[in-house]
Amino acid sequence: MSMYGRDPWGGPLEIHATDSATDDERSRNLQELDRAALDETQQSWLLGAGEQKKKKKKYVDLGCIIVSRKVFLWTVGTLAVCAVLAGFITLIVKTVPRHHHKPGPPDNYTLALHKALLFFNAQKSGKLPRHNNVSWRGNSCLEDGKSGGTSSAIKDLVGGYYDAGDAIKFNFPMSFAMTMLSWSVIEYSAKYEAAGELAHVKDIIKWGTDYFLKSFNNTADTISTLAAQVGLGDTSGGSTTPNDHYCWMRPEDIDYERPVTECHGCSDLAAEMAAALAAASIVFKDNRAYSQKLVHGATTLYKFSREQRGRYSAGGSEASVFYNSTIYWDEFVWGGAWMYFATGNSSYLKLATTPGLAKRAGAFWGGPDYGVLSWDNKLTGAQVLLSRLRLFLSPGYPYEEILSTFHNQTGIIMCSYLPMFTSFNRTRGGLIQLNHGRPQPLQYVVNAAFLAALYSDYLDAADTPGWYCGPNFFSTDVLREFARTQIDYILGKNPRKMSYVVGFGNHYPKHVHHRGASIPKNKIKYNCKGGWKWRDTSKPNPNTIVGAMVAGPDKHDGFHDVRTNYNYTEPTLAGNAGLVAALVALSGDKSTGIDKNTLFSAVPPMFPTPPPPPAPWKP
Repeated sequence: MSMYGRDPWGGPLEIHATDSATDDERSRNLQELDRAALDETQQSWLLGAGEQKKKKKKYVDLGCIIVSRKVFLWTVGTLAVCAVLAGFITLIVKTVPRHHHKPGPPDNYTLALHKALLFFNAQKSGKLPRHNNVSWRGNSCLEDGKSGGTSSAIKDLVGGYYDAGDAIKFNFPMSFAMTMLSWSVIEYSAKYEAAGELAHVKDIIKWGTDYFLKSFNNTADTISTLAAQVGLGDTSGGSTTPNDHYCWMRPEDIDYERPVTECHGCSDLAAEMAAALAAASIVFKDNRAYSQKLVHGATTLYKFSREQRGRYSAGGSEASVFYNSTIYWDEFVWGGAWMYFATGNSSYLKLATTPGLAKRAGAFWGGPDYGVLSWDNKLTGAQVLLSRLRLFLSPGYPYEEILSTFHNQTGIIMCSYLPMFTSFNRTRGGLIQLNHGRPQPLQYVVNAAFLAALYSDYLDAADTPGWYCGPNFFSTDVLREFARTQIDYILGKNPRKMSYVVGFGNHYPKHVHHRGASIPKNKIKYNCKGGWKWRDTSKPNPNTIVGAMVAGPDKHDGFHDVRTNYNYTEPTLAGNAGLVAALVALSGDKSTGIDKNTLFSAVPPMFPTPPPPPAPWKP
């Protein structure tokens, strides 16, 4: 059914009942017709963006997240391209020949260091470890300290080191040697590690400290006696009694009596041995039990040194002939400094910086031997060591007075080493005469070289470019150059072209004054006098004592390679310890400086105590 009405615009209007719609539907139909007739731009003007037809986006369901399909395809494509590039680069890297850049050859100081440490292996007494690396040495003197005549506190004195070309164990210079080695390890452990010698040098130190712990009652807090020496060497008055100097025997064949010398008032020896144990306790700080044992022993020894005053070589003892100690005040300062660093107990620092103690130790005396570090005079070492404390921790009052004095004195000592000053003469070949032309000069030279290189590294670590000698400023490089020239002289840059370190270079002493090196290991036991033929022969030693630094040339650069003249050809523990310290300080890359913190590992944080207030004002 349809209805016809009149269209107001003309023509009929047909309305179907079945298609009848609401006014809204008709309006929407008209809008769609009108919109179709408009172009896109017109639609945007008339209807706005919200009315435009919206495009339907596609998504990818990844299970845990839904992402746009377009983003997903871009991501997958990027990853695929990166994988292809990575594979291509890897292929190129693996197929291109590699050029391995080997590290350069070790410098002369490192090469000499390897050899200088071996000398201590050759000097070991007692039951030797399996890998001692000295084929002509064996177990020796296994009854030391067991034959009676010693205090009940000493059970045995097996072990330790023979001092030089003989078989005497002098505890005074041996202690100094171990202190020097420990100091060098504390400062330069990274260089020892780089040279592959850290474990070796620590073994050398422990061999010495284990022996020191036997020389007194190390479990007690208070002691009254200390072993000073094993063996005798006095041949004065034409004595023919067999001893370590009269006889010429391999240590392995010794069959004569070796008495023990004890002391009851020996401040110098006890304080030096305390320094050795204290310094070693820092070296072995990672071995807590052993380190604490060393600290306890050092504490007992230092207390003994302060309470039982006296020189160990006084009273005409045999030590006065070979290793006479002039005073013990320098050992008080030196030992006190090491005790402070090992324990952090400020009472030791207070003692070491007491003005009266410094005065008695010779800090203000001057004199011809001022600034010369040796087994007898430790003041210079203490001055450098305590200058380090001021440079890096600056504890202030009440220590500053002496610390600043020591710091200034250290600068003066460094100036005295330089060739433009005349405190010490030099040979024509350039060797500094720290002992003023007396025999056996090299042991003093190596100690000075070590201190100069070390102080140079202290200043570098403190960002200080140099120091003043009067009005003149010198860079730290000048100190290192001094150390290098002296060690280079010892290694062969001298008028004789002679290396004074056995086994280093091609031209070195072949007639070293040393019993074990001069007698062949041929299963024949030569008795006391039977070895004299090996002492007196002009033939070279059958055994090379690698790394031994001999006593050195005379003041004219002259040298006689004669076995019977110990002033030229005898090596010593103390001398080689200084050599090792100087070599490690100069070895490797200069950028590997000192370890600033290890020495202070037991020192508590410092908060300077303010000075006391001034007295009330009185008109």
